Parts: sequence; structure tokens; C-alpha cells
Amino acid sequence: MSAHTSSPARTPSGAPDMPAPRIREFPARSVGGGLALLGGLVGLLAGIALIAAAAGTDAGAAVKAPLIVAGALLAVASLLAMSGLNMVAPGEARVVQLFGRYRGTVREDGLRWVNPFTSRRRISTRVRNHETAVLKVNDAYGNPIELAAVVVWRVQDTAQATFEVDNYQEFVATQTEAAVRHIAIEYPYDAHDAGELSLRGNAEEITEKLAAELHARVEAAGVQIIESRFTHLAYAPEIASAMLQRQQAGAVVAARRQIVDGAVGMVEAALARIAEQDIVELDEERKAAMVSNLMVVLCGDRAPQPVVNTGTLYQ
Repeated sequence: MSAHTSSPARTPSGAPDMPAPRIREFPARSVGGGLALLGGLVGLLAGIALIAAAAGTDAGAAVKAPLIVAGALLAVASLLAMSGLNMVAPGEARVVQLFGRYRGTVREDGLRWVNPFTSRRRISTRVRNHETAVLKVNDAYGNPIELAAVVVWRVQDTAQATFEVDNYQEFVATQTEAAVRHIAIEYPYDAHDAGELSLRGNAEEITEKLAAELHARVEAAGVQIIESRFTHLAYAPEIASAMLQRQQAGAVVAARRQIVDGAVGMVEAALARIAEQDIVELDEERKAAMVSNLMVVLCGDRAPQPVVNTGTLYQ
């Protein structure tokens, strides 16, 4: 039944402190519906038979009236008892209340019978998807970005989902959007410093943090987060072209750096090979000219144009 309220614990990832649940799910008292259905039908037929027998007898009113009343009461009681029958499909549950008080949850599938005076609310325990709309937020560097996420979830505690929040589906949708926005403003789209987490470069780590924050936010509603993933991540249209140029510039710089490193290694190997095999004796000025020519050939983005020197090396 009801549980006592305790002080909330700190939640991870900067999520808000949710109140401790006041109620937990427990099994409701129920029996197999087959026997209950059979008993109800037998009682209903017996009541009808009593009424029919009383109407067909030649006895006086003193005999007929009790038989008719007994038959009517038996039929009404049988109908009332059969109103406690419930069809529970796989992946569903019934939250049982008696005069507003929680009396447990029926999770066994099939035909079940509970107290007919109780009210029963159907709750789906199947796995569900929720995909957020494309949200526009500012990342940790203040750049406007667009992102969306999909969350796989299901109801784990039917009592909490029913009594702790007004509408657990809307609660999950709202908290998912809040968690996505919070994660987006905590991290940059692209990291400027080495080792810094970014939304684009560290998707696995960020989604793990998103799942942890979502779990902390929706646990009070009896909801289990199975998985969460970003489905859309991009710069906002107003800065997309500028950021694309920045990324292209970074790629060009990185490529040039790699070309220069490779060219320096090739020049160094060439000079060492010439000196090792004593092909030609080069002084410092000739070495500088050779290094300059090789670097131009190796690092240039166009085919070099040869210059024929008809004089000496120094003219």
C-alpha cells in the first residue's frame, strides 16, 4: 500500500531533485476468471429458473413472492459478481482501486476476477518510443544548434505512473525535452580544446549522460528508460554556412600540416641518402637550395614548372 515519504536524494547530471514516491506497486488479489465466470453463469441461470418456476406454479402469492424475490436477487448478484471479470492482455496491467484506495495491480494475463466493487484502470507496460521535435538551443559556446532525440521507455511501476503524476505520457514527453535542452547547453557542438567532450565528437558519452539524466527525471513516475539517442544534430541555418567554412578551414590546415610533415621527412631522407652514398658533395648553400626546391615540389598544390639553369648553380 502507501509508502512513507523520505527526503529526495541528489540526482545525476544536474537533473532536478524529484520527490520520493509515496506509493509502490504490489500485486492485487485476484483469482482465475474461468471459475468465476462459470459460477456467475450458474447463479444467473438458477435465478432465472427460480423466477420461471414461481411464475408457473399454482401456489398462492405467499409462495410465489419469495421465490421471485430470491430468483431476482440471485440473478442480480450473479451479474454483479461477473462484473469483476477482466480480460488482461500480454503487455498490459490493471490498476485496482476500492473507493479511491489503491488495492494493487493485476499483471497476470488472461481472464482474471477481482472484487466487483473496485475500479480498474488499464495501463500498457509495452515498450514505447518517444521522439522529440527538432529543438533549437544554444550550445556551451553560445552557438545556435538544432537537435532531436528518440527515447525508448516503458512503464515499470504502474502505481507510480497512475498516482504520482497526472499524465505519465505527457510527463515523459516534457521531461525528455527538458533533458535534451539541458544536455545541449552543457556541451559544445564541436570542441575547441583537445580532450573536451562535444555533441558531435563524443556521441556515445553524451547519450549515456542523457540516459542517466532522463532516468533521474522520470523515475518518480515509475518509468524505465531503455535507450536514448540523438536523431538530429546540426548547426542552426543562420550560422551553418559560417561553421562549414570553419570546419573546411580546419580540415585544410590539418591536411597541410600532414603534407608538410611528410615533405620534411622525405627531404631529410633524401639528404641522408645523398650523403650516405656520396653521390655529390653539397655545401650548406646547395643543401638550402635543394631543400627549397624539394619543399616546393612536395608541398605545392599544383604541378611545378621547371626552370632550366644555363649557368652555374650560383648564377
